[in-house]
Amino acid sequence: MVSAPAAGLVLALDQGGHGSRAVLFDARGREVALAHVPVGTTHEAGGIVEQDPDELVRSLQVAAGDAIDSPAGRSAPIIAAGLATQRSTIVCWERATGLALTRAISWQDRRNAAWLEGLRPLARSIREATGLVLSPHYGASKIRWCLDNVAGVKAAALAGDLAAGPLASFLLARLLDERPVVADPANASRTLLFDPSRLDWSPALLDAFGVGPAQLPRCVPTRHDYGHLALGPLRVPLTACTGDQSAAAFAFGVPREPEALVNVGTGAFVQRATTAERRLPDGLLRSVLRSDASGHATFSHEGTVNGAGSALEWLRSRSDIDVDRALPTLEVPEDAQVPLFMNGVGGLGAPFWIADFATEFVGDADDLQRLAAVVESIAFLLAVNLDRMREAAGLERIVISGGLARCDYLCRALAAVTGLEVARFSVREATARGVAFLAAGEPPGWEPPQVERRFAPSAASALVARYAAWRAEMARRGAVAAP
Repeated sequence: MVSAPAAGLVLALDQGGHGSRAVLFDARGREVALAHVPVGTTHEAGGIVEQDPDELVRSLQVAAGDAIDSPAGRSAPIIAAGLATQRSTIVCWERATGLALTRAISWQDRRNAAWLEGLRPLARSIREATGLVLSPHYGASKIRWCLDNVAGVKAAALAGDLAAGPLASFLLARLLDERPVVADPANASRTLLFDPSRLDWSPALLDAFGVGPAQLPRCVPTRHDYGHLALGPLRVPLTACTGDQSAAAFAFGVPREPEALVNVGTGAFVQRATTAERRLPDGLLRSVLRSDASGHATFSHEGTVNGAGSALEWLRSRSDIDVDRALPTLEVPEDAQVPLFMNGVGGLGAPFWIADFATEFVGDADDLQRLAAVVESIAFLLAVNLDRMREAAGLERIVISGGLARCDYLCRALAAVTGLEVARFSVREATARGVAFLAAGEPPGWEPPQVERRFAPSAASALVARYAAWRAEMARRGAVAAP
């Protein structure tokens, strides 16, 4: 049983695709120090996307060291820490030594997609068991590839010394004095090997993917005595571990089912807290937000939009417009001639799940109108997912965070096409604040973040008409919600 820590600072470690952050929060939940260390990613032919696992470990150590060495970090004791990581990225390592046997194989990696297609007859049963779609995005096919192709992994498996699992599990094994080999439910549930109803690995899924239970970390709750983080002379108890988007859901306190939480960065994620009994709408995902030692779990329905910030990068490489300068002041008059943007950047995510979808504009326009079309397409894709969520239960409002949430036009467009209020809070580090809130034991003394701005639904008839035209064009191109 993890006890609630006394008053002091809480350290949040956030390991993401582009860098590692360490953020300190005080007893009232206010950010008092932040350190960031960038990390590299390699892309190779065949859908290979990797990171250096040792670099990820070092980046977290350096960021944490910088944060605790700040004036704020030296002003009070650090009484707890939490770790949040990019989900679906996996590593294989030696249990005895913690030595990485593979690179960190990114959630973006598709190297074993062809092999995974052989399990297509099991797609429906896998979805029913896991709440996910059959996709190389998740960890199981990556682990299978390592077992089949990496000599060191094969040798460790034969010797009974192999650990294979989520990036979070590897980082815990390397960062903590106790060298645990454990997996939290949010990251474990993004492997295609986890049974959310049991909060443990599924024997049937392990058999389908040919992964031995002894090769995987032990499943533990979100809040758990993971071990101690060694930071110079300090040994800080790490009391929470989860995935990045799961952590972000707690940035505003305990999530409420009537609220949809949207986090918009390179990709965009929309999720709502729910129960295991609530029907999962077609095309959406079911994830575990957290679990406790008693076996109680909070779930979420989740949608993903691949082409958010990445779609703006796509436009930046194909036009002369200064996207960064134009985006904050973007305004679209009611009578503007804005084209439709068929946003297949990175493939269509939820609820369509189409890996190859043509990305193009429908209609002529200048660069500023194309920028508006790209922003609108992000709102449209989010709206489709929100419409699906409302099939299961009603929604009262949208809470938005992430870098692109600073774009007022995106927020206004999302409010207009969904008919829901969009609330933007003054939270810069949603993932870090969420995992710190969990690590601190969900303290009642944490002050809720302030609403920076509310965007009420408006009668933007031209925008709503473009949304209807976009949906019709998507359907014409075969983009319909997956079962």
